[in-house]
Amino acid sequence: MRRHLIVLALVAGSGAGSAAYWLMADGEPRGGGVVARAGESATAGRDVSTVRLALRPLDSGALRRSVRAYVRKRPGRAGVMVTDLRTGRSFGENGDGRFVTASIMKVDILASLLLRRQRDGRGLTGAERALAGTMIRESDNAAASALYAEAGYGPGVAEANRAFGLKHTKPFPTSWGSSITTPTDQVRLLTNLVSDESPLMARGRRYVLGLMGSVLDEQAWGVSAAARPGERVALKNGWVPLRFQGHGWSINSIGRVSGHDHDFLIAVCSSGNPTMESGVSTVEHVADMVVDGLRA
Repeated sequence: MRRHLIVLALVAGSGAGSAAYWLMADGEPRGGGVVARAGESATAGRDVSTVRLALRPLDSGALRRSVRAYVRKRPGRAGVMVTDLRTGRSFGENGDGRFVTASIMKVDILASLLLRRQRDGRGLTGAERALAGTMIRESDNAAASALYAEAGYGPGVAEANRAFGLKHTKPFPTSWGSSITTPTDQVRLLTNLVSDESPLMARGRRYVLGLMGSVLDEQAWGVSAAARPGERVALKNGWVPLRFQGHGWSINSIGRVSGHDHDFLIAVCSSGNPTMESGVSTVEHVADMVVDGLRA
């Protein structure tokens, strides 16, 4: 498996957040052409039809054993769900495990607010768009709290999640970062950002993915570890030290890695990590391991 040098830029704060350093799969800093820019259509909001490639049969049992063996050696626990839109292959391990969301909840907040505004027959205001940009690109917690209120707090997001088909995500009434989710639900949410069957219109889907494709360089760790040079990445990461809902760090990463032959929707969640660095290493290795297995 490819290993990565991780340089973390921790941002002080009491709430959930994100931090990262963007690297190429071969260990060199990632250059241009990998992160999708906000507003680009490309494949950002378009439903991707399944293309059956000439692949070896997936040995899901062997992949599962490998993932479990790795996670057993790591502190804490982890769960993963990955779907390849091009081949139709999927793999999950502890995909229905429950994890504290931290800042990956910000994608759900924005998607829920866009759906609410869509049903009201209007778009985001200029102020809301400014908040959305800082919330996703910079993982700003104050912006997330403001938009969580606009989305109707926990009940409003829960209503949107029912439309999105999320089955196990429990938005916290007021503190968005304390919400609970599963890797499987996070892939369902990502699917709503790429599919024409989503209740969210194409313009809104492209908008969310565009922001996820233009996060700050220091926030681009996580599922990006599964990308190969030249592939496009749109992601959102989250971290928080747990105090009342567990112990250690909750470290999560969700996103899309797309290239010529593959289009992966990836969610990796973890908790009980003794440090942020340890959690990032676990999340990146699991994402890389599973995506490599699905590429075979």
